Amino acid sequence: MKRLLFLSLMTLLLAGCSDSVYFKGLDDGDTVSTPLTVKMGVCGMDVQAAGEEIEGTGHHHLIIDSGGCIPAGETVPKDENHKHFGKGQTEAVLNLTPGEHTLVLQFANGLHASYGESMCKLIHVHVE
Repeated sequence: MKRLLFLSLMTLLLAGCSDSVYFKGLDDGDTVSTPLTVKMGVCGMDVQAAGEEIEGTGHHHLIIDSGGCIPAGETVPKDENHKHFGKGQTEAVLNLTPGEHTLVLQFANGLHASYGESMCKLIHVHVE
């Protein structure tokens, strides 16, 4: 697993990096247990705490079982299904119920305005 992660990171570095977000070590269709540690990554931008809009920066939002990507420019809602990581966090622990879940990683600017589909990643996981 570590070797695969290393090779994936090297491929990104050598190929250049387009603006995107990704789950580290968590793929669409994975079977997981709870609590689930979710590690969030971003390529092409820098993670910055919320509070002001700084070009080329933003922070992560995790949407759990509540739709898909937020259109560009729209504010990411804040409720039990929309987790904000406005302090610049890149890791979270989730307590999910057994069964199927949809996780959406959405990157947004310092004022919580979404960067849209290009900075969004949707996956499905099965919790045992």
